[in-house]
Parts: sequence; C-alpha cells; structure tokens
Amino acid sequence: MMKEQTENTLTNQKVVIMGGSSGIGLATAKAVANEGAQVTIVSSNAQRLNEALTQLPANSAAQVVDLSNEEHIKTFFEQNGAFDHLVYTAGENIVLDQLKDTDLKRAQRYFMIRYWGAVAAVKYATPYLDKAGSITLTSGIASCRPGKGWWLGSSITSAMEGYMRAMAVELAPLRVNAVSPGVVRTNLWDSIPEDERERYYNTVGNSLLVERVGEADDIALTYLYLMKQRFGTGQVIIVDGGAVLV
Repeated sequence: MMKEQTENTLTNQKVVIMGGSSGIGLATAKAVANEGAQVTIVSSNAQRLNEALTQLPANSAAQVVDLSNEEHIKTFFEQNGAFDHLVYTAGENIVLDQLKDTDLKRAQRYFMIRYWGAVAAVKYATPYLDKAGSITLTSGIASCRPGKGWWLGSSITSAMEGYMRAMAVELAPLRVNAVSPGVVRTNLWDSIPEDERERYYNTVGNSLLVERVGEADDIALTYLYLMKQRFGTGQVIIVDGGAVLV
C-alpha cells in the first residue's frame, strides 16, 4: 500500500537506521527526529545504543542486532513491522592496505557488515516498507576516486552503488538511493592513532575546496533530503567537500 504524501515532511513517519548508534547514523537519527519522525536505531553495540538513546527524543527506540547475521536481521524486521524509511550506515573501522599487504580472508570479512549486511537489510525490510517511502544506502568517494591503499574501500563502495541502482529498478516505486561521503570525522577512523588521524584530517581538509573535512552532521542532511524528496531514485549523492574535483 502506498501512502498519499502531500507535504515534504517526516512528521509521524517511522525511520529505521541500521548503524544508528554513532557517527553518521546517529547524526541522521537526530536530524530525522528533529523533523518529527519516530526513529529506531539498530547496532550490535548495546552500550553505544544506550548512550545514543540519551541524545534522542523519548519516543525513539533502539535494538541490538548482529548485522553480520542474516537471521538476526530477518527477525528484527519481522518484529519491527511496517515503517517508512530505511537508512543503512553500518560499517567497521576503515582499513587502508595495499593489496600486497592484505590478508584476503580478513578482506572478505570486511564485506560482511558494510555490503552483505546492507543486502540482507534491504531483502528483509522491503515487505514492511511503505511504497511511498525510501531506502538510503551508504557508499563513499573511493568508488570514483580511490587513493593508494583504498582498493578494499573502493571495491565495497562500487559494489554498493551497483546494488543500489539494481534495487531502484527491482523495488520500484520504492525509492532507493545512496549517499557517498568523503572524509568525515567519525569513530570509523578510530583504528588510526589519534595524532596520525588528526594530521590526516588536516592534510585532507587543507586540500579540499571547503577547506575542512566533513562532520557527521554535514552528511546527515543528505540522508534527510533523500527521505523527504519524492522523485529521485537510483542516484548517488556525493558529499565530499569537493574532493572529486581536486
């Protein structure tokens, strides 16, 4: 069933954000809650979920789900019921490795949450999504401009964009899009030592047209737009501070 949408609003709509306990996911949860939506955040980390809930309205919900486990994802959506928008931002810490130094078994596992988790989420969420709603996935500018050591990230983000376009066709009229962030200051970079991480942020930020790296709140606005607009589907929205131009 498709709801009649007469206003560009998320008021009283239900939004599920997988990977919503921190970073871009939590920033997006705050943004849609401020628009009047009822938010459910999903993560495998119970402590982060509880901390995130303290930053969200009282009608928000949280659910611990192992996003590497297909059955757990399936069960979550069966229990969650009908809703309007799915956002998938979940991922492990960013890994930068040249191919010659890569453990291929570890690289295969890296796809589990970022890619296969998203595939499973879309598969099992679709029967419960309103046809006037949306799915928004997460890519990254490594798909179109990989740097040295970014082969794994480039592979995953490219696969995600191809998957998104296929789902936009297969699941129509449900809208399916993706956000492609550049370098964003979030906990996904925490595997890099703090001083090295800050140097990297400064180096990248100074090279960008906007003269800084992104913040989670910057990217959240793009997810918000893709939920609220009602005509675009099959699109990748790049939010990178101009990185693809320099």
